Amino acid sequence: MKESIQLLSSHGIESEKMPLPLDTAASENDLLDAYSRAVIGASEKVSPSVVNIEVQQRPTGHRALPPRFPQQLHGNGSGFIFTSDGFILTNSHVVHHAERIEVALCDGRRFEANVVGDDPDTDLAVIRIDAPNLMPSQLGDSQSIRVGQLVIAIGNPYGFQYTVTAGVVSALGRSLRSKSGRLIDNIIQTDAALNPGNSGGPLVNSSGKVIGVNTAVILPAQGICFAIGINTAKFVAGRLIKDGKIRRSYIGVGGQSVPLHRRLVRFHNLPTENGVLVVSIESNSPAQRAGLLEGDVIVGYHGRPVTGIDDLHKLLTEERVGVESPLTIIRRSEKVVLDIVPEESKADSSK
Repeated sequence: MKESIQLLSSHGIESEKMPLPLDTAASENDLLDAYSRAVIGASEKVSPSVVNIEVQQRPTGHRALPPRFPQQLHGNGSGFIFTSDGFILTNSHVVHHAERIEVALCDGRRFEANVVGDDPDTDLAVIRIDAPNLMPSQLGDSQSIRVGQLVIAIGNPYGFQYTVTAGVVSALGRSLRSKSGRLIDNIIQTDAALNPGNSGGPLVNSSGKVIGVNTAVILPAQGICFAIGINTAKFVAGRLIKDGKIRRSYIGVGGQSVPLHRRLVRFHNLPTENGVLVVSIESNSPAQRAGLLEGDVIVGYHGRPVTGIDDLHKLLTEERVGVESPLTIIRRSEKVVLDIVPEESKADSSK
């Protein structure tokens, strides 16, 4: 049966039916079939490793409920098994401060899970279940992906388990701020639809390899979704399995990024026109012991310029813990260099 299109004349009278070229129709069908096969193949390959995570949390602070109400909050998210012995990768905000975690597999089995490690600074966490016959996903390389390529997201939005959405990589190299205040770098932007409950689920390529961990959307925008690159996730997961946490250094200051007066920049020959204004200093912190004062502006650390808080975060790495390093500041109009010894970052501290 030949496909046809109908043309209307300017008087609204139906004109002659013209057949659609067979090669055009065939090529469109082939293209649709190729797209469908890619999505179907990838989702069938990865779905057995995707899990639904149900979490019970006890409310704290302003979220605490009156005594007559149950003192627990329930939430759900997604994750995926990445080792055959039960390690599961998900988002930190899915399992952070969880009292009880239950994981549901695609075959209907349910297991209680334990948190292996949690890193709010990258919004990643590893949990583990003790279960036989698991199907781990295959991890890809987020450095090899390109803008425009097909990606598939699998997760449990609003509790609808194993929902598959597809789209393309919209942009690479984005930065996203975590709840702790640190920037997460090398974020993948995609238009594969994500909703609450997708958090922690895999973003996969057409070969069924996981290239990202779905983490956030921008509301009320449509089609602007983000995933943490799998290369970042591999590094963080390895450290969490080994140590249970990611070690970072901190100096104990609260600050904000500010511009510097041009005269100061020229007079001191500074490599930057911005710095970090010290707003507060924690007691008994490395900053206090080094002699840092409120009102100082940090412009350099360990020989590197500091143009803002994000630069300072990036420089306060594990390698700097316990190592004396020069901290360059502007105090009033004078350039001062202090020696500071960063400590290991406390839980939930940012700088």
